[in-house]
Amino acid sequence: MTPKEIKATFGLGSVFILRMLGMLMVLPILTSYGKDLKDANDFLLGLAIGMYGITQALLQIPMGLMSDRFGRKKIIINGLWIFIIGSIIAASTNSIWGVIIGRTLQGSGAISSTIIALLTDLIHEKNRTKAIAFLGISFGITFAISIIIGPIITHIIGLHGLFWIISLLGMAAILIIKFYVPDPPYNILNNDINFIKKTIKNIIKNLELLKLNYGIFCLHSLLIINFIAVPLIMIDAGIPTYQHWQIYLSTLLIAFISIIPFIIYANNESRTKKIFLLCIIILFISELIFYFCNQKFLLILTGLQLFFIAFNVLETLLPALVTKTIDKKYKGTAMSIYSTSQFLGVASGGILGGFLLQLNNGNYIFIAGIVFCAFWFLINFKMHISIKM
Repeated sequence: MTPKEIKATFGLGSVFILRMLGMLMVLPILTSYGKDLKDANDFLLGLAIGMYGITQALLQIPMGLMSDRFGRKKIIINGLWIFIIGSIIAASTNSIWGVIIGRTLQGSGAISSTIIALLTDLIHEKNRTKAIAFLGISFGITFAISIIIGPIITHIIGLHGLFWIISLLGMAAILIIKFYVPDPPYNILNNDINFIKKTIKNIIKNLELLKLNYGIFCLHSLLIINFIAVPLIMIDAGIPTYQHWQIYLSTLLIAFISIIPFIIYANNESRTKKIFLLCIIILFISELIFYFCNQKFLLILTGLQLFFIAFNVLETLLPALVTKTIDKKYKGTAMSIYSTSQFLGVASGGILGGFLLQLNNGNYIFIAGIVFCAFWFLINFKMHISIKM
């Protein structure tokens, strides 16, 4: 990678980390500390958590369309300001309704797809997998850090203080975008008056792109349904809840190291499909292990480790494949549809997992995971890589 590409990757990765910290630090503490808010109850606390994902899913496509029309950096900065305003509202209120409004606005700054689109604008095609791998690794590290430091910060300065820190993280991200991240070498703005209709039509008729969008939907559905059931089977295996983060952290760290040879091997386009399908098979095996683990800790740990390795590799490969499958002038919109599919997967996994958990205490969840993986493998067995519209 050139120095400029390294700078772009590090800068946008930092923005991604700062914003994800702002989202993830709230998750482990809102349902406990939020009970002191006026009018709070379990349902409204759950709504406060979920509104972020709902508005993210609804607004990824409009933000991506606007980035194709008006430019990536402008949309990213505006999205960060919306995120900051939402954080300030949540920090300034004593009511659960204020937190719900704040979280809704935080999610309305839906810029994940636009960040990826800008990154691919700045990175040569041969280096895109490495750059997006950095974002994938950043997400995993951020997740691990967030579940540790979120409760610590909140214990020291309270829930309001946490939201104030989140707003400062958003401001730091704006400074990085404005003064550190390079401008794209070209300025592709789609000024066709019918660009929205044309863009959506071209993306929807691309079968390979639909497969990739289904892939990220499946991947994040699996993530959510597994982590509805896996904590329960760990408790049944005698592992107390307060030790779960240690297991997640260790398996994530091993997974980050393990994905390096996968990414190096997959950087050759002819090998990408092999790695892609292999990871789906690994996910399938991990679901089988969870189903048959019978409260045995080593089996649970093995299944979890396999899941995280395959998850991180696919989290890296999928957006890279999307950018290879789409014409660059539609990239922002394509990535927004991709991100929408991701958030829909999160929502669907939560609903399906909760429903199946009521029926059979977790076993049906792993059966669903097995079915997800089998169908995903079948529809991608004849996939083609790098098909332009």
